[in-house]
Amino acid sequence: MRDEDASAPVLARRLARVAGEGSWTLLKNTRVTVVRAGDVVVKAHPPETDETALAARLRLAAGLPGVLLPPASAEVGHVDGRPVTVWPAGEPVDPRDPGAAPWEPAAELLARLHAAPVDGLALPPAGGPARVVRAVALLDGLDAAYAAPVAVIREAFGTLPREVRTAREGTVARTERMDAGTAREGAAPPVTVPSPRSPDGGGPPRAWLTHGDWHLGQIIRYQGEWLLIDVDDLGAGVAAWDLARPAAWYATGLLDPAAWERFLGAYLAAGGSAVPTGDPWRELDVPARALTVQLAATAVAAAGTEGRPLDEVERALVSSCGRITRTAAAQ
Repeated sequence: MRDEDASAPVLARRLARVAGEGSWTLLKNTRVTVVRAGDVVVKAHPPETDETALAARLRLAAGLPGVLLPPASAEVGHVDGRPVTVWPAGEPVDPRDPGAAPWEPAAELLARLHAAPVDGLALPPAGGPARVVRAVALLDGLDAAYAAPVAVIREAFGTLPREVRTAREGTVARTERMDAGTAREGAAPPVTVPSPRSPDGGGPPRAWLTHGDWHLGQIIRYQGEWLLIDVDDLGAGVAAWDLARPAAWYATGLLDPAAWERFLGAYLAAGGSAVPTGDPWRELDVPARALTVQLAATAVAAAGTEGRPLDEVERALVSSCGRITRTAAAQ
């Protein structure tokens, strides 16, 4: 694709000019628009992005070498009124070769991220819980043909703790047994958080540096090493949310149990402290249920937008939401 390709979105063509002249590739065009030109990736964030929080996230990424991909520029630019960031390009995980997925390197990176000292850092709240709320909102207004799966997802959503169901961008959410700070209403600037441990050195973590939305699309190989990417949800929060998506895949039957064991085992072996060794589901239960709801809502919304029946994976996610509701009712 070249700059003069009139079929490309206007925003994408303008982002490509930020990267330079020559050929370029449109990598993503959803809530965010991402293009790659040569060794540079340019990303336009959603118009409603909190730019103060985004700038803080860029500084955090630059300050954790060997864990997070550092930005090519520490400045937030603008194209067509959208905040824009620029990054070095790397090699993503190959979706055609699931057996080669870097579960162990990813787990080790997350463990190192969760161990990063946070004293005195101005951190925006991690965006994991707010993504769940945003995904469920996508179900509003879908055709009546999708009424049954929508009802199942909304029922499962209703079983989640209130702090998750009411989370918004800029809100530090709490979940059962996992206190990430005091919930706040509305958007908020970056906040200075305390040490991840309670003052006496014991007890559960109070605040973490978390990725907020980790999956295999959020890791790339750059200059010979794997690094975490996509800082949109990076911040202070509950570290167990970073394990929630693979945990939800595993619980739904979409992730090979052997892959899950590799991932969780590598995380604990690397000193990851988001979950206890003996009973990881004590901390994973709420985030995994929430991510199941998020994945199901996103899938059904996409099917509704495209006007097609649910596929096998989408039906499995909705079925898992039904199990969440039945389990909650039985307790």
